Amino acid sequence: MSTSEFVIGAIYLAAATLFVVGLHLMRAPSTARRGNLISAGGMVLAVLTTILFALVTTGGTWVGWGSLVVGAAVGAVFGVAQARTVKMTAVPQLVSIFNAVGGGAAAAVAFASFVADTNQTPLSLTVSIPIVLDVLIGSVTFAGSLIAAGKLQGIISGSPLIFPGSRVLNVVVAVIALGAGVRALFGPPDVLVLLVVLIAALAFGVLMVLPIGGADAPVIVSLLNAFTGLAVAMAGFAIDNQALIIAGALVGAAGTILTLQMAKAMNRSVGSIMLGGFGTGDAAASTGSAPEDLTNVRQLDADDVAIQLAYAQHVLIVPGYGLAAAQAQHEVAELAKLLLDHGVDVKYAIHPVAGRMPGHMNVLLAEANVPYDQMLQLDEANSAFDTCDVALVVGANDVCNPDARKPGNAVSGMPILDVDRAKSVVVLKRSMHPGYAGIGNPLFTDPKTGMFFADAKKGLADIVTAVKEYVTA
Repeated sequence: MSTSEFVIGAIYLAAATLFVVGLHLMRAPSTARRGNLISAGGMVLAVLTTILFALVTTGGTWVGWGSLVVGAAVGAVFGVAQARTVKMTAVPQLVSIFNAVGGGAAAAVAFASFVADTNQTPLSLTVSIPIVLDVLIGSVTFAGSLIAAGKLQGIISGSPLIFPGSRVLNVVVAVIALGAGVRALFGPPDVLVLLVVLIAALAFGVLMVLPIGGADAPVIVSLLNAFTGLAVAMAGFAIDNQALIIAGALVGAAGTILTLQMAKAMNRSVGSIMLGGFGTGDAAASTGSAPEDLTNVRQLDADDVAIQLAYAQHVLIVPGYGLAAAQAQHEVAELAKLLLDHGVDVKYAIHPVAGRMPGHMNVLLAEANVPYDQMLQLDEANSAFDTCDVALVVGANDVCNPDARKPGNAVSGMPILDVDRAKSVVVLKRSMHPGYAGIGNPLFTDPKTGMFFADAKKGLADIVTAVKEYVTA
């Protein structure tokens, strides 16, 4: 091993250490931001080292280096601009786009490596296996992530899109991709064969995500993130880059663990999620829709809610996607602070799949500077409902549907927040429309539940105004 190779290996090891430390710090909300910065620093170190090593050892052409500089500049500007301006409701879409970029870039690296190595006949399996797997996984990730982003953005329907023969077509495409991949492994190098793998994998990615409904969005985003990590790791093997191997393996492992946890939180297997069919996307009330059945529904106004909250001892706020859609995180934080200053104990009950991506509610509330120790996760929150005077549900639906405890419906067996165990329940929602699963929620007609029909932002602002009158009286 030459001195330069030793130095490069040592720097890559340092970068990998930063990746691991950063990932460890991301386990807790209070240290997640620092962990993110440390991991980003490790990646900057790895990228700069790779560029300098290539400059010293290979030289390159003006065209090659010009393309590299332009690509890096465009990517950096786009990434920074998007990350700084993205709305909280659009974070899942942005994550899906980043997944697509990562998977597509990894597949492109492998394809280019294959083209460069076609002078070997045949390619050794240590070279061809990572290349084929990278093209396969990266292409599925690229296409699937774009479709997922389209669904989340509303460009493509959030409902499960299943047409006659779709699953048979999915199997056929998968067989073509795998068959061409085997041919690429054991036959003479042929760019056209690898191109078949790429096209079939792209088609499979589209067909895999189209049948997935809105309720499964958090899991599929996490699954595609795991795919991105695997594709990056394969790219590292293809071009013999340790930093990519380590970073990709960490992302793949973390994404896989998170995917399994999300699936468990919904009581669904990853296989059933990939087959799709759960959830109907957003079910927002629309002008001119059929009149809703308000029989047995107890309607409240802002003053009614304010009285309950002002005279309560323990309040649990249950955030859902409606809070994110209305961008009402600052209003709910203001309400909580107002109650806390009045001596009311306030906590947030967080369901792991509330919203459209893992940790969506945690990120949303953190943006409004809600203290991390006020956010209770599922088990801890359910223990707190027994002593809760008022549970304020803001834009959540399926994650607190008591029908999950009964068999034979779309959410059967799904772990839920036991909101119905609170002494009193207030649901702030625009309408009685069902959530992602497309079924009614008996919590809304429970005698102890009062419905406050309003947009979350305006409704919370009205409640804050009303509470101020009572706490200052």
